[in-house]
Amino acid sequence: MDRAEAEVRLLDAAEELFYERGIQAVGMDQVRAASGVSLKRLYQVYPSKSELVLACLERRDRRWRSRLAEYAESVPGGVVERVLAVYDWLYEWFCEPDFRGCAFINSFGELRAADPAVADAVRAHKSAFHAYMAGLVAAAGESGQTVGPLVLLAEGAITTAAITGSPEPARQARLGAAQLLAAWQPPVTRQEEG
Repeated sequence: MDRAEAEVRLLDAAEELFYERGIQAVGMDQVRAASGVSLKRLYQVYPSKSELVLACLERRDRRWRSRLAEYAESVPGGVVERVLAVYDWLYEWFCEPDFRGCAFINSFGELRAADPAVADAVRAHKSAFHAYMAGLVAAAGESGQTVGPLVLLAEGAITTAAITGSPEPARQARLGAAQLLAAWQPPVTRQEEG
């Protein structure tokens, strides 16, 4: 088995195990067994568990953001509809049978004090999501002040859905986002006043 195949098999196995059971509960031997990759090869590809965790998070980040963007960009209508589509996409994600919350929040909760590199990867993911939302908001002509609340609505929905086991927080967050966007009024400029 070449390195590329071993890497894919290790990442597939580790990501599933870490997401299902938690990072600290899964040993490298369990990853080896689930992947079918020898322990020697595992450590050649990922010399430490921390490096394997980071590789899983980086791959998940790319996949998660790509799927979200593809979904939002496929929604008919204007840019406001694309902002609201984020919450529709979250609803679909929450309905997946293996949904266990945000892998980044879960990883941060487990490892932030023990592994600063994981904490940095989580912050980078959350920052990228914030930047994505900021781009949607700017394209919609909305105030930059709405970005933070929109992101918090999404993040709160993710956490609440994981805790409750219900996809409904996405619908509630979408309603809040729609109300926020409808309530925003552009500031009156001096030219408009005169």
